[in-house]
Amino acid sequence: MAAENPMLKFVGTGQAYPEKRAPEVRAEDFAEITKAYLAAKAEEQAGRCSQCGVPYCSTHCPLHNHIPDWLRLTAEGRLREAYELSAATSTMPEICGRICPQDRLCEGNCVIEFSGHGAVTIGSIEKFITDTAWKEGWVEPITPVRDRSGQSVGIIGAGPAGLTAAEYLRGHGYEVHVYDRHDRAGGLLVYGIPGFKLEKEVVTRRFERLRDSGIRFHLSFEVGKDATLADLRKKHDALLIATGVYKARAIKAPGVGAGGVVKALDYLIASNRVGFGDAVPDFETGALNAKGKNVVVVGGGDTAMDCVRTAIRQGAKSVKCLYRRDRANMPGSQREVANAEEEGVEFVWLSAPDAFDGDAKVSGVRASRMRLGAPDASGRRAPEADPGTEFRLDADLVIQALGFDPEDLPQMFGAPELSVTRWGTLRVDHKTMQTSLPGVFAAGDIVRGASLVVWGVRDGRDVSERMHAWLKDKAKAAKPAETVAA
Repeated sequence: MAAENPMLKFVGTGQAYPEKRAPEVRAEDFAEITKAYLAAKAEEQAGRCSQCGVPYCSTHCPLHNHIPDWLRLTAEGRLREAYELSAATSTMPEICGRICPQDRLCEGNCVIEFSGHGAVTIGSIEKFITDTAWKEGWVEPITPVRDRSGQSVGIIGAGPAGLTAAEYLRGHGYEVHVYDRHDRAGGLLVYGIPGFKLEKEVVTRRFERLRDSGIRFHLSFEVGKDATLADLRKKHDALLIATGVYKARAIKAPGVGAGGVVKALDYLIASNRVGFGDAVPDFETGALNAKGKNVVVVGGGDTAMDCVRTAIRQGAKSVKCLYRRDRANMPGSQREVANAEEEGVEFVWLSAPDAFDGDAKVSGVRASRMRLGAPDASGRRAPEADPGTEFRLDADLVIQALGFDPEDLPQMFGAPELSVTRWGTLRVDHKTMQTSLPGVFAAGDIVRGASLVVWGVRDGRDVSERMHAWLKDKAKAAKPAETVAA
């Protein structure tokens, strides 16, 4: 008798995400808000997959993860195989499972979502698979396919793109050095994303695995001060620039220079450092602490959501999010908006700041209502002021969360010959992913602009293959052809 098919259970089995902690409970700490699946529940939810012939979940995932395949393995209880298949395309599956906007990517394009049965809970299952792998000891240090340590690679930036490239290049056998200006590896995974979305131990164990695999980390290292780009080019056979984008976009309005009007990243870094137990003077003085304050966050992306939800946990008196478009046009994850609302955040839609009251210390935000005008070239309706609709919000702390632009890397790195686009991102040949400097590659947000972690992982994977091909050619040119492996 044939065994029962464990899949296609979406008609009889309803969609069930892992249980969230109650809003009033989770707002008291920075722990992740969802509980983990039990194995039986993960298998049940994975079995809802329809195993469709054209898996839109995979095609809409930047990494093209083999989602239907590892869902089936999970449903069959074959978790180790599910982990190995998941890890075949992603260096950070449990991280992406936590912070990817699945509602816009894999789950938002799930076939059974279109049929009205509710998407497979892909992200939660992805998280479950690799968290289980860590607990069971299946996640091991990298084993290089061969020894290529005669060639070294320098990677500037220890964020998703840089760490992903480091992992793949170490797997190819190269000596890999990672340089980062922060004192911990992980980039925004560590300092930009709060613990209630991504607990720091999840990132730390990834870093420790790379370090245990022989990758050398140079932390608190600033290119341009501790060494120029030219110095690193002499030291390494190839370089990768994967710094991300950290320059905050500023609000242009009277009073923006008042005390208490701060940048989102400064605020989030301070909060995350406090979570690590670091001494943070600006937090201790209250400059970057929302406790007891009326907080207004300006912006509508995921960074804004991180700020409003952090302010709630710090004990703010009130938290309002001011966004110039409506809810339907918000760039951030709708799940994050819902989580914020549950925790007590008030959203002030179709509104934008005109000015900030106060001098030495901000006391309020003067704003106007907006309306959506004609669509722009991309089809998005542009916001425009609605005359005569001015209003004021009390504010003791205003957080600017309008997104990020690239820093001036040619100037910072002492490399004026490094070519940039008109947006300040690094100019690359998109076939080779090389910059204007031979042997210097670039990937991640510093090329594409501020984007998702999953795109950083994808770019790191892609650039590692381009660098591997380039380094093999360089080795062949330096030695007789017959001594260099293909």
